[in-house]
Amino acid sequence: MKREYAYFEGRIVPIEEAKISIKTNSFHYGTAVFEGIRAYWSEEENQLFILAGLEHYERLLKNARAMFMKLPHTAEELLEITKELLRKSGVKEDIYIRPIVYFKDLKLTPKLVGYTPEIAIYLYPFGAYLDPEKGIRAKVSSWIRNDDNAIPSRYKIAGAYVNSALAKTEALLAGYDEAIMLNANGYVAEGSGENIFVVRGGTVVTPGLNEHILEGITRNLVIRILREDLGVEVVERPVARSELYVADEVFMTGTAAEVTPIVEIDDRPIGDGKVGPITKRVQEVFFRAVRGKVEKYRDLLTPVY
Repeated sequence: MKREYAYFEGRIVPIEEAKISIKTNSFHYGTAVFEGIRAYWSEEENQLFILAGLEHYERLLKNARAMFMKLPHTAEELLEITKELLRKSGVKEDIYIRPIVYFKDLKLTPKLVGYTPEIAIYLYPFGAYLDPEKGIRAKVSSWIRNDDNAIPSRYKIAGAYVNSALAKTEALLAGYDEAIMLNANGYVAEGSGENIFVVRGGTVVTPGLNEHILEGITRNLVIRILREDLGVEVVERPVARSELYVADEVFMTGTAAEVTPIVEIDDRPIGDGKVGPITKRVQEVFFRAVRGKVEKYRDLLTPVY
């Protein structure tokens, strides 16, 4: 980047000017709603592509409304602001975009009404979050995924990620790369920040949206790739923990994680302990698609320049 800028309180400003008060309400109560969006640089086209930008902002606005946060912007307007921010920052590399909606009021009452929501957007240079080539080692966490009737995991609420942080930290301290969380019913939910897919006998199984998981945008794209490009059956249903250990392949998806293979869970190798063939094929299509090399998925890409 030429210089770091952020969209803050209705203007694009140098990043050092994008400051909130220590009294900011959402800072104290975790009531902010956020998104993670990736943009990919294409050397061949000399172009930066925002992946599923409109879908991310539509989800952000829906989640914000569910938290009684009404913004004076449409998803299309927020996408245009993001393009302007990327151009002003001179970004010509892979980048992570973080929009966050928060109550800017300087009052200390934990509620969701009577406050004023604000949106900020900033940029973060971000490479591979996990290891997409060799795969990762995961641990089934002792921490249960947030229940939908407690703090809904389908919304990206800042405070809900304490749950993720506890699980991720437990896994890291035990020598693993990532956590796999079960829901209150004892079925597999997702990772600390990723959806999960299990391959068994040529069929791909993934927890349904009623299993206390994020309604993942990358998840949706990967399901489409599996069905339309690879001709693989995808079934959404409850997944038992024991199924993980006898799976042929397991992989995670997410904006940060992209498509990451899991080669070991709870000290048990998955399949032959290497990245499986279906996972490799999904990765190949996915990483070509996000850089504009697959025509059918170009409608998900927003060119910046």
